[in-house]
Amino acid sequence: MSDWAKIQSDYEDFHEQFASIIIGTVSDQGIPNASYAPFVMDELKTIYIYVSGLSIHTINIESRPDVSVLFIEDEGKSANIFARRRLNFDCRASLLERESSKWQEVVDQFQARFGTIIEVLKGLADFRVFQLTPTGGRFVIGFGAAYHIHGDNLHQLVPISRDNISN
Repeated sequence: MSDWAKIQSDYEDFHEQFASIIIGTVSDQGIPNASYAPFVMDELKTIYIYVSGLSIHTINIESRPDVSVLFIEDEGKSANIFARRRLNFDCRASLLERESSKWQEVVDQFQARFGTIIEVLKGLADFRVFQLTPTGGRFVIGFGAAYHIHGDNLHQLVPISRDNISN
């Protein structure tokens, strides 16, 4: 396998080592909040989270649907703490209508992945499913090894250089 094919493969599979994501949201007052949530992801890299309406990140998402998500390598598995492998996506959140066919499909995926706790959560009226649609992102695999991800093709990595660092 070529180096490029290995990098691409690592990117496509990176999220599979995680059961939860780190979520960055912002309140109406501009106060940032970092939190986390268990997730499922589809083949288009759309991320779904099942969260309580009482949590700060849910309140923030409902009023400001721009969300940042982060998958980051475990510190204990990292060769260098300053160069942990990570994947982040800038996303736009939308609420799935409770009991809709898409909501049921996603909740079934949560149940398959996380088990019987989902039966409990389904009975709690404050729990919501949000669809987080990536609009772009970055995959960093080490020093000087960072790749931009464009929202129009989330499966294509573009090496970041000084000429395109802000893309």
